Amino acid sequence: MHISTKGTNLYRKTVLVVDDERMPLEYMKRTIEGVLTNASVACFMKPSEALDYARSLQDGVDLAFLDIEMGGMNGLQLAKCLKDINGKINIIFTTGHSQYAAEAYAIHACGYLLKPISAESVLEAMDYLYHPIALKHDKRIYIQTFGNFEVYADNKPLRFFRSKTKELLAYLVMRNGANCSNNEIVAVLWENKLDSPALQSQFRHLVMDLRKSLKTVDADDILIKHRGLLAVDPEKFSCDLYEFFSADTVAVNKYMGEFMAQYSWAEFNNAYLAKMM
Repeated sequence: MHISTKGTNLYRKTVLVVDDERMPLEYMKRTIEGVLTNASVACFMKPSEALDYARSLQDGVDLAFLDIEMGGMNGLQLAKCLKDINGKINIIFTTGHSQYAAEAYAIHACGYLLKPISAESVLEAMDYLYHPIALKHDKRIYIQTFGNFEVYADNKPLRFFRSKTKELLAYLVMRNGANCSNNEIVAVLWENKLDSPALQSQFRHLVMDLRKSLKTVDADDILIKHRGLLAVDPEKFSCDLYEFFSADTVAVNKYMGEFMAQYSWAEFNNAYLAKMM
């Protein structure tokens, strides 16, 4: 399988991900794209196809995440071949086993991540690249809606004071700048509860929490609040969903059939996105 998200922007860096199992490969793809938001990520299940792809690039591959245990050519052998193509490639191994660490570092790997990898482990690995990659971003805040909903400020995951606060922002992002009434939001976030003064009070605390969370990264101007209405300003952040609707090649290829997967109310929109593919 080859899942390519090669974009057209000149500043995009090329990242290679190789794993001979489909589900781990797709999971790594989503995780890496969530961190390296302006990278062009190309994924392969066959090392031979990954090598052909690397040879086809004029500027070569900047960074490769390689599984070690694969049928035929293993990740260590693949890494040596990729280094023959581009001596300045950064290699990070991903594996479920720790016994290959010594061999990995013997060929000057930049990192050794145990599966399942996390956004935090990828971010940490970026600090130890032998050949650092300067990543540019259109905006400081990047919001990921494909897969799980996540928010990144300067490439670092934003922490929310409450999980419901994060869900509130997710709904506003999905509404793409449209004004949402307080009653509408309460009905969505607490779908199995009747509206009440106590519930409205919880909602007001969520709004305060959301502004507080955004303020920790100087991004509280994302939120637009009017009397009885709430919205986000889409001009203040980058978002894969908005890029998808603008037919951005990278964003279109990022969509793998999941949209804000942790929220049941997003299922209708997920079906709509699937029909657009």
